[in-house]
Amino acid sequence: MHLKGKRALVTGSTSGIGLAIARALAAEGASVMINGFGDADEIEAIRKELEDVSGAPALHDGADLTDVDAIDAMVARCTSELGSPHILVNNAGMQHVAPVADFPVEKWDAIIALNLSAVFHTSRMCIPMMRQKGFGRIINTASAHSLVASPNKSAYVAAKHGVAGFTKTVALETAEDGITVNCISPGYVWTPLVEKQIPDTMASRGLTREEVMNDVLLKAQPTKRFVTVEEVAALALFLTREEAGSITGANISMDGGWTAQ
Repeated sequence: MHLKGKRALVTGSTSGIGLAIARALAAEGASVMINGFGDADEIEAIRKELEDVSGAPALHDGADLTDVDAIDAMVARCTSELGSPHILVNNAGMQHVAPVADFPVEKWDAIIALNLSAVFHTSRMCIPMMRQKGFGRIINTASAHSLVASPNKSAYVAAKHGVAGFTKTVALETAEDGITVNCISPGYVWTPLVEKQIPDTMASRGLTREEVMNDVLLKAQPTKRFVTVEEVAALALFLTREEAGSITGANISMDGGWTAQ
């Protein structure tokens, strides 16, 4: 358990990629604070599961990461109740699809706030504490859309390109401090969010389930299969290891060959 004694803060971690990363970190002994929305009983069950697996305390904080004060309070609570984070995983995100001329201004603002600005706020708060320890791992969930674009996703693509640039900049600033800063850029990942989109797409386009999956969702992924949350979590876990100490400022694609085209 190479993370025994280490503390991790993982945003957007009550489901999907973030939850898989939280579970992987806990399995290596880390004390984890998860963050996100959802059913209170389900979240409490997850929190207890993480404690049982890690043998260390686990907390949940329901901070709305579009609110700077809420982010500040979350980091402060993590520091006071668990201890200052050695590992920060910025995973929280949202999506809205619309042509730019019709894109709701409030959706643009929310996506930029959650997908990009929250990464800045958590990082600026955690880095001074990581510097004091001489160790830190910041892992940002980007996307294949940090490298390429798709129509009707202007806010998401802009935010994820921003995350990739921010990652490089902060990696350079912390290069001599024992801190690494990287982002992982998955293609389409099989999550409940993606699964729920399939029936609507079937109905709106008159397609079968298989046609939606292969000709719409996986059209850009040469492997013709979804990335799994466990694959993303395994890469994130590797980035926390001492052996990954020379990997910093990297944008690591995990997209079934999408951005190789």
